[in-house]
Amino acid sequence: MQLIINGEKKESRAKTIQELIDELSIESKVMAAAVNMNVVKKELWESHKLCENDKVEFLQFVGGGA
Repeated sequence: MQLIINGEKKESRAKTIQELIDELSIESKVMAAAVNMNVVKKELWESHKLCENDKVEFLQFVGGGA
């Protein structure tokens, strides 16, 4: 299935957010996930089904400041 992941079109076999995270090997980096601009709680990643052409954003929180 084709997904748009952080702005890039990619082919994926993942059916859920968790499967996609595993496929991309980014689990330790992801702090939040959004599908089609809707934040999906971490406890729902294993059950949230992805659909063709979903826009998935994986976010990391970075500290900083002066």
